[in-house]
Amino acid sequence: MRHPIVATKTRQGKKFLQNRASKTTENDKHTIIVKGGKTSEVVSGALSALYALKKPLAEQLKRNNPFHLFEDDTGIVKFSQKFDASLFLFGSNSKKHPNSLIFGRMFDYQVLDMVDLTIQKFTPPSAFKAHGVTFGAKPCILLQGTLFESDESMKRIGNLMVDWFRGPVVNSVRLQGLELIISLTASAENKIHLRVYRTQLKKSGGKTPRVELVEIGPSIDFSVDRTKLASEDLFKSALFKPKELMVKPRKNISRDVFGTQHARIHVGRQHPDTIQTRKLKAFKKPFREQE
Repeated sequence: MRHPIVATKTRQGKKFLQNRASKTTENDKHTIIVKGGKTSEVVSGALSALYALKKPLAEQLKRNNPFHLFEDDTGIVKFSQKFDASLFLFGSNSKKHPNSLIFGRMFDYQVLDMVDLTIQKFTPPSAFKAHGVTFGAKPCILLQGTLFESDESMKRIGNLMVDWFRGPVVNSVRLQGLELIISLTASAENKIHLRVYRTQLKKSGGKTPRVELVEIGPSIDFSVDRTKLASEDLFKSALFKPKELMVKPRKNISRDVFGTQHARIHVGRQHPDTIQTRKLKAFKKPFREQE
């Protein structure tokens, strides 16, 4: 996200502005979790459970804020500027939109995408016997259902959910560190089922361990209520990459779907007769044969 540059004289102020200035490689996306004017017990429990999944890259605000984001989003934009947050979650409860959670993301201090999901069923993590995962664990996100591929709106919602839950950007994850699985399943009538699992590595009799999944919660069933998605031009500008990050194509080098690099080598015509080999006595002709 781009931030306006303001002149400052103190060292702390310069460091603060430098952290918020435009960068070639962005910081990890921060999330703000906001309560609406009225919330129910289900909404409050869901906000707390999702906040626990997003730690430490999240900030949960305690006060209620009577925002109506689909009519006026200036309130959430101000919070985004204040907390330098690119993602947000807004929970509220009303007669028209009961048990509502609005997931959204920002670009250049504008609301890029947001979707209003109605909670149909909620099971808190305390209802599961299994223990939680390590604090700040990198999640493995799984999108299931053909709607995430066939329907354009659901495809954008799936992209938003991956962006919202993905956590910090890392180069690699060791096998023992891959312990958090977030599953999002799209079913008929625009419903989304959120499930959270913890992996258990057990002996398999070989080098590769046997993996089992244990549900740890929260478990939430959503129905898509409202959406406000960015236009194609705005979405393309949000995906723009600077030249410094663009990988220059190299001739005769390609990668397969598994990331393995393949190279093609062009070798000219070979002349084995002219190659200088090691001279051994066994290969020399006798003196008589030479005559």
